[in-house]
Amino acid sequence: MAKRLRIAFIVDPLDRLKAYKDSSIAMMREAHARGHEVFVIRREALTWRDGVVSARALAIGLTADDHAWYVPGEEEALALTAFDAVLMRQDPPFDFEYVTATWLLESAVAAGARVFNDPRAIRDHSEKLAICEFPQFAPTSLIARDGADVHAFIDELGDVILKPLDGMGGSQIFRVRADDPNRNVIVETLTHEGARTIMAQRFLPEIAEGDKRVLIVGGEVVPYSLARIPKAGETRGNLAAGGRGVAMPLTEREREVAAYLAPILWGRGLLIVGLDMIGGRLTEINVTSPTCFVEIAEQCGFSVAALLVDALEEACAG
Repeated sequence: MAKRLRIAFIVDPLDRLKAYKDSSIAMMREAHARGHEVFVIRREALTWRDGVVSARALAIGLTADDHAWYVPGEEEALALTAFDAVLMRQDPPFDFEYVTATWLLESAVAAGARVFNDPRAIRDHSEKLAICEFPQFAPTSLIARDGADVHAFIDELGDVILKPLDGMGGSQIFRVRADDPNRNVIVETLTHEGARTIMAQRFLPEIAEGDKRVLIVGGEVVPYSLARIPKAGETRGNLAAGGRGVAMPLTEREREVAAYLAPILWGRGLLIVGLDMIGGRLTEINVTSPTCFVEIAEQCGFSVAALLVDALEEACAG
């Protein structure tokens, strides 16, 4: 039996978490079921003093009730080195406060804390720009802020997707065709008239089959994806934009791409990674708080949370 671990989760306010679908809660429940101690921390509670990074940590028990899903215990200020593992699961936006948290967590790592995902790796992996390192897997893409460059890309390809580099949940994603009468204002709005860099990608008609979330945990590829299928009249598959989540086995191409990336990303301390793939093409590499654990478990019977806690136990055994 693995030793009993003290695991802290840095998460959003507990009253905002939805137990019936939240991947962080699925992880907590699995850890609690194995006898590990579970704590929750708010990002704004992180402090540094005289070389020690601490936070107020609330010990909790987990229940199977999706409404009253936790039982609060004692709260106390603890150094992050007091935990066997700390999981950074705070949702974006990836603003300066988020970056500051990664600096603080990096200081904790230097003092001996185990933090997943590695804070430096989170900071260095823009979820949109990370595909630049692996262009062989990505659709034809452009990163630019000058409107003329974006318009040239639209004219060349005829049908593209435009999106900001700091968005999430499908926010501000536009499909633009060369003959779109609104293309000028869309480009002006997204780039803030040339003041903000955006991403443009070839439109992939395979989106009708779903924007696939492919998970990698501890360097191991999860054998099922969650296809986020757009609702009628929509080009965005994001669940937050009304997409429908359907779990399914990986295709050969999805497995090939994920297997290539898995050891590279795990070698950088990225314990949990969510690849976004459309038609076998890599569109994003999500590292802040990848989700879809619950849907895959419910529809396919595969526990991603169990795989996650297995990886934590192995990482903390060394």
